Amino acid sequence: MAGGVNRKISAASARTHTRKSKQNTTFKLPSGTLKKVLALFFVGFLAWAYKAIQPPPPKICGSPDGPPVTAARIKLSDGRHLAYIEHGVPKVTAKHKIVYVHGFDSCRHDAVVAKTLSPEIFEELGIYVVSFDRPGYGESDPNPKRTVKSMALDIEELADQLGLGSKFYVIGFSMGGQVIWSCLKYIPHRLAGAGLFAPVVNYWWPGFPANLSGEAYYQQLRQDQWALRVAHYTPWLTYWWNSQKWFPASSVAAHSTDILSHQDKELMAKLSERKNYMALVRQQGEYESLHRDMIVGFGTWEFSPMDLENPFSNNEGSVHLWHGDEDWIVPVTLQRYIAQQLPWIQYHELPGAGHLFPHADGMCDTIIKTILIGEK
Repeated sequence: MAGGVNRKISAASARTHTRKSKQNTTFKLPSGTLKKVLALFFVGFLAWAYKAIQPPPPKICGSPDGPPVTAARIKLSDGRHLAYIEHGVPKVTAKHKIVYVHGFDSCRHDAVVAKTLSPEIFEELGIYVVSFDRPGYGESDPNPKRTVKSMALDIEELADQLGLGSKFYVIGFSMGGQVIWSCLKYIPHRLAGAGLFAPVVNYWWPGFPANLSGEAYYQQLRQDQWALRVAHYTPWLTYWWNSQKWFPASSVAAHSTDILSHQDKELMAKLSERKNYMALVRQQGEYESLHRDMIVGFGTWEFSPMDLENPFSNNEGSVHLWHGDEDWIVPVTLQRYIAQQLPWIQYHELPGAGHLFPHADGMCDTIIKTILIGEK
């Protein structure tokens, strides 16, 4: 008769068995899975980042999803359109024909020369003014290939299609004033004269001494320092930087009053009618207007304005630059340096004036007479 086996399990053996059981139940990823998961997350992050920095396509005027075309426009040789508006006497009888170039976050309706010049001077001097939407603004088609040079060539083609003759005047304000340097470089033979009102400077122009441009650069608000730094060094991040909500972006684009001088704040009342067409300015999207301005204006230029030669060596015309000594947007110190390097520039510094000085009463009357007939 078989008997039962009495087995005794020691405490040590029990503990060993328990440890083995716990070890056997620990979860382990299959070999290489962790690396695959991390790689998947990394690829996902890159996809998100790529999407975040891509600007939306522009809403081109006249396209099925874009705003309607309401302005007079010309068609350029590359197929793009430029919208424009004419002021003053008919161009067929005009003695002086002016192409006006608007500034940052503006459009053809912001032609301060045409809006504030007295009717008497228009008639007396026979003045015709055409103001156009720069590419991407208002109703002018965007130009994804825009360069410093292309702006001057657009102006030349506009003048030719409108029949302004072999020579015409160019006047630009702020960022539009910066465009005038391009005209002096690339189409000097077409110019009868030029006027720059508080032209925006590029802190990276090679002609500036590093200490001077650096000092002027750091006078800006910190958020503007970063906005321009991004546009210059990493232009592909310009859209993201100016659309993200983590850090403050360009104060100029945000219409901050912190960058306005005392005179500027007083003159803001004269710009109240802008509310009637402000929606028009950015209607095709901010990237091909505001952001493209920043990328081109503060990018690496093909030339330095301080290397330009006098286009009117025979005194058949003149170039004038006006700037306020209390301009908090464009430092006056850099304009002074440019004027010193280019003695053929007739430099007019305005005591107590800010960035918006062209809107002051009587200012454009004085400026236009100075440019056209040399009256001071």
